[in-house]
Order: sequence, then C-alpha cells, then structure tokens
Amino acid sequence: MQGKQLAGEKAVEYIQNGMVVGLGTGSTVNVVLNELAKKVQEGLNIKGVATSKFTEERANERKIPLVDVAEIESIDLMIDGADEVSEQFDLIKGAKGALLREKMIATSSKRFIVVINENKCVKKLGAFPLPVEIVPYAWKVTVNQLEQLECHPSIRMSESDIPYLTDNGNYIVDCHFDTIIEPSVLATRINMIPGVVENGLFTNLVDTVIIGKEKGEVQVNQK
Repeated sequence: MQGKQLAGEKAVEYIQNGMVVGLGTGSTVNVVLNELAKKVQEGLNIKGVATSKFTEERANERKIPLVDVAEIESIDLMIDGADEVSEQFDLIKGAKGALLREKMIATSSKRFIVVINENKCVKKLGAFPLPVEIVPYAWKVTVNQLEQLECHPSIRMSESDIPYLTDNGNYIVDCHFDTIIEPSVLATRINMIPGVVENGLFTNLVDTVIIGKEKGEVQVNQK
C-alpha cells in the first residue's frame, strides 16, 4: 500500500491551479483523489473529469469539482493507474472496467501520467489478462473471433453470476495472452473485429510513469 500512496502523492504535485484534470479509476487513483481533495480545500482551483461512475462518486464525496467533458475544449492532465506497464511505456488497463472512458480522456489530454506500485512494472505486457469491451449483441460471435488471435478469452462475470456490465452497458472479455510482442499491432487487430468497442492496450499515450516503491522511494520515468 505504501507504494501506491507515495506514487499518488507525487502525481498530485503536477496539478496546477486552473487545470482541467482527467481522473482515472482504481485503487491508486483513490490516493490521488484523497490528496487532491486536500489541495482543493486549501484553495487549489481545478476542474476534474471523471472516467467512471465510481470515480465520480468518490470525487463528489471529497468535494472535488467535476465538469462534463462535453463542456470543455481540452484536458491539461490525465492521472490514472495501470494493471501493467512495460519498459516501452505501453499499458494494460481495464481491471475496473473503465477502459473505454479512460482511453477517451487519455487521448484527449495534453499530458498523461500513470501512477503504479513497482509490482506493475514488466518487461513485456501479457501476464495480466487484456480486457476488451464488447457490445452484448451476438457476444459469442465476437468472443470466437477474439479467440482466433491466439488467446483464451472469457466473459467477465459479476458477483451475481451474470455478465459484468460497464458504465456504458457493455460486456468485458478478458483475453489471456502469453506475451504481447507488438501491442499497437494487436490493439488495431482487436478493434477491427465487429462487436469490439475498445481494448485495454494503451500505446504511445503515456508521458510520465510514477512508481511508488515499498521501501519508501518514488521513481519518476519520463518518456
């Protein structure tokens, strides 16, 4: 937990007065929200853009001002976590099911900062299952086509033993690869499958990776 705390605290240092800030989803971002709430109470003037209903609820609880993304022209900074980060700054995201909105905000941001603890760092992506958001209609057809990419896909289930639904009303397929050699190529192939909405590969988007280490150190990697 200390690694997440340290990384989250460091990320908030990049937020300046007057910024529009994309707020990701997940446990590390919760640390960011806690720290950001303190800064807002001290007088920091920002507008947040939530990437999920979960984040929106947490931000409202902490009285962090939010704005509808449709009302703004640009986003200054996006802060989010990741499930895996490679040495090439490529990511796997989507464990919390918010990958579509996260990618939409990340690609609209002038700067994208990822906050992780050290166990999320890998040489190559693939150990963590790759989430793919798909439409419910004819979902088995989509899953069969994903399987042709030499992976083992499985529909994510909720605690009620029914398919998990994203904030957008879609399903998530978790695709198990051994190693992902060319993330950008794979991302394109996945998105070409009819029924796929978006995938959890984030390539050529990250500017800064902040790594919190359990021994109390913070490592900042710039691309």
